[in-house]
Amino acid sequence: MKIIVSNRSGVPIYEQIKEQIKAAIFSGELRENDVLPSIRQLARDLKISMITTTRAYGDLEQEGFIVNVQGKGCYVLPRNKELARENALHKIEDGLGAAIAAAKAEGITYMEFIERLNFLWEADNE
Repeated sequence: MKIIVSNRSGVPIYEQIKEQIKAAIFSGELRENDVLPSIRQLARDLKISMITTTRAYGDLEQEGFIVNVQGKGCYVLPRNKELARENALHKIEDGLGAAIAAAKAEGITYMEFIERLNFLWEADNE
């Protein structure tokens, strides 16, 4: 897994790290019991403060994504199915929000939008 941070993004670096690790867990790139880079190693690789990586890992542990085993490292916990579902619903809402905005901008009616959605839903089931 490769983590990329930007000083120019308006998002704090620890938040960028957290979100990228969460995304890797949700996508399956990181699996249960995978070991994450040590706090020191990640800080060195990203050329950032150990305090920043400690904050990211601490937040991930509090949120139930990883566990820090003293002297052994940080490991990915089993995926929380409810949390994964919430993440999927959030992605769907984002995508549908963009689709609705595009439809409204082009004068597509609600019924035309629903018909297209139903068509795509059914086409995927074939």
